Amino acid sequence: MAASVQDIDGQPAVAVGQISGIYGVKGWLKVFSHTRPRENILQYRRWYLRIAGVWKPYEVVEGRSGGGQAVVVKLAGLDDRDLARNFMGVDVAVLRSMLPEPEEGEFYWADLEGLDVVTLEGVTLGQVDHFLGTGANDVMVVRGERERLVPYVRGNVVKDVDMTARRITVDWPADF
Repeated sequence: MAASVQDIDGQPAVAVGQISGIYGVKGWLKVFSHTRPRENILQYRRWYLRIAGVWKPYEVVEGRSGGGQAVVVKLAGLDDRDLARNFMGVDVAVLRSMLPEPEEGEFYWADLEGLDVVTLEGVTLGQVDHFLGTGANDVMVVRGERERLVPYVRGNVVKDVDMTARRITVDWPADF
């Protein structure tokens, strides 16, 4: 479950989290992870952080579950709590090439963003802007003439994902 395809040094990258706080006095950071399970973000040792609009590489020295929805990490060269405060709200990305290939019929959120969403009757609802993880199921935020929240439930709502045609076909009322 990774989102928001970016471009870092000419290579596709995917946002996998966001710095949400500081932890302790030695420069550790709390990170809200977009991966499932949350700790999977720790598998990637080279992170890119978007600071002042520029992606910069950082090495993850150490990390662990921080309880709840956060993980905590120690980045190389970041040893001071006051300096760590400057990282609050910063996006975390990894190169797309670092992600394992999804199983057959599975997709990363980032791969589905921008696809057209069309009803069984052929009515275009808009394009997938982003996803929300609700715990029960993922929800597509579809933007067209208005914004719609469409559950991403394979079989019941999502009938087909055609990456070639860049289209997701849904069993969803156009007027909902």
